[in-house]
Amino acid sequence: MLSAFANAFRTPDLRRKLLFVLFIVAVFRLGSQVPAPGVDVANVQQCISLQEDSSVFNLINLFSGGALFQLTIFALGIMPYITASIILQLLVVVIPRLEALKKEGQSGQTKITQYTRYLTLALAVLQATGIVALARSRQLLQCDLPLLHAEDSIASFLVIVVTMTAGTAVIMWLGELITDRGVGNGMSILIFTQVVATFPSALWQVQAQEGWVTFVIVMAIGLVLVAAVIFIEQAQRRIPVQYARRMVGRKMFGGSSTYIPLKVNQAGIIPVIFASSLLYLPGLAVQFNANSTSGWVSWLNRYFVSGDHPLYMAVYFAMIIFFTYFYVSITFNPEEVADNMKKYGGFIPGIRAGKPTQDYLSYVLSRITLPGALYLGVIALIPLVALALINANQNFPFGGTSILIMVGVALDTVKKIESHLQQRNYEGFLR
Repeated sequence: MLSAFANAFRTPDLRRKLLFVLFIVAVFRLGSQVPAPGVDVANVQQCISLQEDSSVFNLINLFSGGALFQLTIFALGIMPYITASIILQLLVVVIPRLEALKKEGQSGQTKITQYTRYLTLALAVLQATGIVALARSRQLLQCDLPLLHAEDSIASFLVIVVTMTAGTAVIMWLGELITDRGVGNGMSILIFTQVVATFPSALWQVQAQEGWVTFVIVMAIGLVLVAAVIFIEQAQRRIPVQYARRMVGRKMFGGSSTYIPLKVNQAGIIPVIFASSLLYLPGLAVQFNANSTSGWVSWLNRYFVSGDHPLYMAVYFAMIIFFTYFYVSITFNPEEVADNMKKYGGFIPGIRAGKPTQDYLSYVLSRITLPGALYLGVIALIPLVALALINANQNFPFGGTSILIMVGVALDTVKKIESHLQQRNYEGFLR
């Protein structure tokens, strides 16, 4: 492994790519620490130290690497881009025009990417406006200290909103630079960076609250979870496909054997984000009606705000399973795959081409989606169980979105580096 790392940095082209990625990551983390103009840094830091772990903004704060609560220029993080990408993926299935663009290949994908950028900026404006409004009303951190120097100034309000929106645009640009000139997917690496940035503090908080014995137990459980996540993320069902031989002019084509890889976790982390985002809505409703004595406010506050109630966990688990099936159904189309196989002379051994192939793919996909959905639900519940058992915070490092992002992005990046090494006859990372 160490020799493979050394070989990676001995290769001039790969060394330049890796150093470029490290430079962009350093710039990104620097921007996550620079406060937006008009923010009272001393009061913000004091309020963060008193922040409750059950804040409804913990998910956004996780994706921003803690920059949201500090009200920095990169406070929104990568969350607007993630939301815009998910919305565009769903709209491609619904709107025929977008579906036609997707089928056009690279040119159509370029237009969809451009639409994603525009939607990201629109969402960034909305999110920045909401966050600054909550900061002015002192509800963002549930603290009585003023977070802004000029809370009643419209000019200061607009300056912070514009700064945070521009920060989101810069983050998009940095991610695209990594994709074009670095190694791996730029946006994924930036998300990985922000999640890893909160990892040491989350671990140290467990040690400070529960002691070294609990800390060692948590680390041991964490290693087992990482191994389990790697195993599931790499697991796939390979459906064999044969291509019949055919003559085109004087040349023979086809006759090859390949397979369709269906991953156990076909949906990735998207179902967890969907479910988490929807379950933050009750907390937002309670926060905007904090002074209300209505029965529904008390009910939501009791069952859906703290996150450690069994009803909340059950609803969260059920929503993850539902969104897993939903997302897999819109991202993998068995009918389209079966038609393409039939068009190019491919068939699954023992299965007739056309409708039988489509039914077989649907059957296999439904069978492997269930364990994938259960796996996502269990991983996502780990921080909530930790919150109930050892009073750890909801950003508990070994579980939920954090471990899925870290392992998934790390595996993808290592594979990209591996491919670069094998092109130059070096040994890869994975032996």
